[in-house]
Amino acid sequence: MDRSRRGLLGLPLALAMKHPVAQAAHQATSNLNELPANLPRPKDDGGARHLKGMAIPDLELPSTANRRVNLSKISAPRIVIYVYPMTGRPGRALPAGWDEIPGARGCTPETCGFRDHHKDLAKLHADVFGISTQSTEYQQEMVKRLEVPFEVLSDEQFAFTRAMKLPTFTVDGMTLMKRLTLVVRSARVEHVFYPVFPPDAHAEEVIAWLKKHPVVGSD
Repeated sequence: MDRSRRGLLGLPLALAMKHPVAQAAHQATSNLNELPANLPRPKDDGGARHLKGMAIPDLELPSTANRRVNLSKISAPRIVIYVYPMTGRPGRALPAGWDEIPGARGCTPETCGFRDHHKDLAKLHADVFGISTQSTEYQQEMVKRLEVPFEVLSDEQFAFTRAMKLPTFTVDGMTLMKRLTLVVRSARVEHVFYPVFPPDAHAEEVIAWLKKHPVVGSD
């Protein structure tokens, strides 16, 4: 047994729960499908101001469907691309201070929202893709566990991030994408949601926007 755990066992319960080891264990076992109360609201730092009207880069990204996807070549009337930092895994601790980083927590509830409204988005002529900088293998575990019906793309090499100049942040030595969503039409960004909050209700927010801005001639 290491010193940190020996020290933890020797503390009164109230103090033990504040110990870094206990906090990490609590984070690891917390419900990733739910948002903790009082999460800090992210502010618009201008990091996505340049995106509206930009062309989607002509490049391929690996997909959880074991293929490569070029988002600039998708023929759907619209594409909804939700960009997220990182989904957690049951039994694994989240990065230190994750819940205190504005906009970091909530990738699993956001993904579940798009999963649950996938058919609604399809009726609005929108294909959905998720993008993060995790590996395809990491994303495939999440897609299988959450029964996600759409493809999630890996930008592990930051090709899409650099081409679009997407905002990022760093935690625990990892560079992660800030949460945002792009509505794409004819291979150009038509609308940007940034910042996104709360993430668990974001799919409904996207649907409301799509209903207000229908693609003429798609019905």
